[in-house]
Amino acid sequence: MNRDFPVIVIGCGGLGSAACYWLAQEAGSAVLGLEQFPRGHSRGASQDHSRIIRLAQHQDAYADLAPDAYDAWHAVERASGVQLLTRTGGLVIEDVAERATAETGTRNITGYDDVMRRHDVEFERLDADEIVRRWPQFRLNGSEQGIYQAESGLVDAGKANATHVALARAAGATIRDETPVLHVRPHGQYVEVVTADETYLAERVIVTADAWTNVVLADLGIQLPLTVTQEQVTYYATPHLLEFAPERFPVFMWHGRHNFYGFPVYGEVATKLGQHNGGFRTTADTRTFEPDPVREQRQLDFLAEHLPRFAGPTLYTKTCLYTLPPDQHFVLDTLPEHPNVAVAVGAGHAFKFASLLGQVLADLSLRGKTGHPIADFRLDRPALTDPAFVPAVHV
Repeated sequence: MNRDFPVIVIGCGGLGSAACYWLAQEAGSAVLGLEQFPRGHSRGASQDHSRIIRLAQHQDAYADLAPDAYDAWHAVERASGVQLLTRTGGLVIEDVAERATAETGTRNITGYDDVMRRHDVEFERLDADEIVRRWPQFRLNGSEQGIYQAESGLVDAGKANATHVALARAAGATIRDETPVLHVRPHGQYVEVVTADETYLAERVIVTADAWTNVVLADLGIQLPLTVTQEQVTYYATPHLLEFAPERFPVFMWHGRHNFYGFPVYGEVATKLGQHNGGFRTTADTRTFEPDPVREQRQLDFLAEHLPRFAGPTLYTKTCLYTLPPDQHFVLDTLPEHPNVAVAVGAGHAFKFASLLGQVLADLSLRGKTGHPIADFRLDRPALTDPAFVPAVHV
């Protein structure tokens, strides 16, 4: 068996590449990252140009982590000289009238307001008239309420993954793509990691395999109640580029009958819109890459009503996967029966925290604990252990 790598990371997307980086700062050449697909692939959850990053959170567990997430990204920017964050400001808009008739919906402006006040986050409450006055790109009906938080923006997902990998290699880590892991087995006090070409004997393993998590964990005797959905975003070749430049238009989230999130022009000469939690169930192996025309039309209808100049010819629609625990919270813990194996699942909304979560995983792997507040993401919580737990859809 190959004993050259005491620490192995399985899956090198957003969380895995971050874990490789932070591990390598301490463990250097002891770190091996294994990725089953070519680096930068589009089969998982971490591709594309942009993800929203924000201090505006609706739940305390994430508000606790948000400032440290910014610090982690800034540390990577300083180490690399690569800009990963773009500050645009961020709007959260609730259409109160539409929300009242929606079948589901647990997030509202009052909830954001309460959490941000508890965490001393500066923000502005805005009514519909003020939103339109400041961003006349919007067409509102009058029942909308909003929150603006100036530090919000976007993190470049593709650049971030590549930067984490490059810095990990610079610190001595080995990253191997196109290397699927076939088995992860306990081997005394060690962990056996089997690929088609080699078998490794590691002291510690981190599993950041997202939609493939249960496949990787199978030989360790644990299966998590995870649901995989196929989501999508669409880029629109708006002719109104200046109106939607990052300096003039914020990232936004819209809570109404449906829930959307949008970006200014970035990464492509186009705007970007997606529907949060709108996708159908699938698996990592049976998913398709075909856009859902129902959601494409739903987005066009939303834009025609509320952001008409944001739209334009469709540049393309790109699919990705969400891997969701029943409560839609992260999984971030070591296995009870195998404490030298850590596992993380991003629950479809982790990329804004990705570098910080990589730091946490390095802590758990090297020290068995972390100073960051992660109690809500333990493996022994009811959502993961109680078969009668009722799934909670946070939209």
